[in-house]
Amino acid sequence: SMSGTEPPTAAPGGIAGTGISALVQISAHQQSQRDAPAPPPETWGAYAKKGQESTGVIAMVDLLIRDLEKEMTEAATEEKNAQASYERMTSESAEKRSADSKLLAEKGATKADT
Repeated sequence: SMSGTEPPTAAPGGIAGTGISALVQISAHQQSQRDAPAPPPETWGAYAKKGQESTGVIAMVDLLIRDLEKEMTEAATEEKNAQASYERMTSESAEKRSADSKLLAEKGATKADT
């Protein structure tokens, strides 16, 4: 032909181009069902609950909770003390400003008289 194109290539045969046309299971390749299975491998013995480890973790969490409650109580007490100190300071400051204002007024009156 004079068209200039080559003839198509033949597709590869079998599954995914491997040449295998079918997957077949043959019973002769399997072990006989009459043979007993091998015994299981040795282990570390019977299961035992790890009570001490879980008790230790629970005790640690309880300790953390108690520590947190203690810190929160201390913080609340410190806050109350700080608030009382602040109120005392503002009260004393107001008294001082009042006294300073009276003193300044008296000095002004004394200067005016002279």
